[in-house]
Amino acid sequence: MQTIGLIGGITPQSTILYYQILNDLAEKHLGTSHTAKCIINSVDFGTIHKLQHDGRWDLLNELMAEAGKNLENAGAKMLLICANTMHLTIEAVRKNVSIPVLHIAEATAEKIQEKKIKTVALLGTKYTMELDFYKDVLISFGIQTLIPNAEEREEVHRVIYEELSKGILKDSSREAYKNCIERLQKEGAQGVILGCTEIPLLIKQEDSAIPVFDTTTIHATKAIELAFS
Repeated sequence: MQTIGLIGGITPQSTILYYQILNDLAEKHLGTSHTAKCIINSVDFGTIHKLQHDGRWDLLNELMAEAGKNLENAGAKMLLICANTMHLTIEAVRKNVSIPVLHIAEATAEKIQEKKIKTVALLGTKYTMELDFYKDVLISFGIQTLIPNAEEREEVHRVIYEELSKGILKDSSREAYKNCIERLQKEGAQGVILGCTEIPLLIKQEDSAIPVFDTTTIHATKAIELAFS
């Protein structure tokens, strides 16, 4: 198995999910007691959050590129950015390393195509929902995207930063997400992307009448497949 490098800490909650999923999948491949070969470069989420809020993506590019290079130097053979939003910096990371950096939206689009779905709802941070970096990848796979309305986007974003990033799970927030998914389904969404790596803590397939695409699991699974290929 090749060693997987994780740029984590964005947030610790999602990094824990990645680590658990990778180890569970490695055990399935190798047998009981085996675990995944991985290295984690955990960045400071407080710094990330402030730079996002200030719009300093130039500094975020530098920070993430450095983290990627550190992982390559430590022996990683591929990289995962353990956050959907921070894929805004993926090109900066790719330019700074010589190993593959797996794009979470590309891996997710492949799974959507397998189900022959053409239109999906996208839930995530405001950056992921409102900017084009994520939707453009989906469009390149022939997938159209619907996003929540302005009020819903504010609530989806708030829950991520104020609750899910801290491991807080509230039934009221789950209901708000479910109502948002139901409304987007009525608008034509055939599936829903959980486009923030913490959302799978809150929303499961049983919470949605349409297929749910858990980007955390999809991304980690893609890495394991490549690690064993």
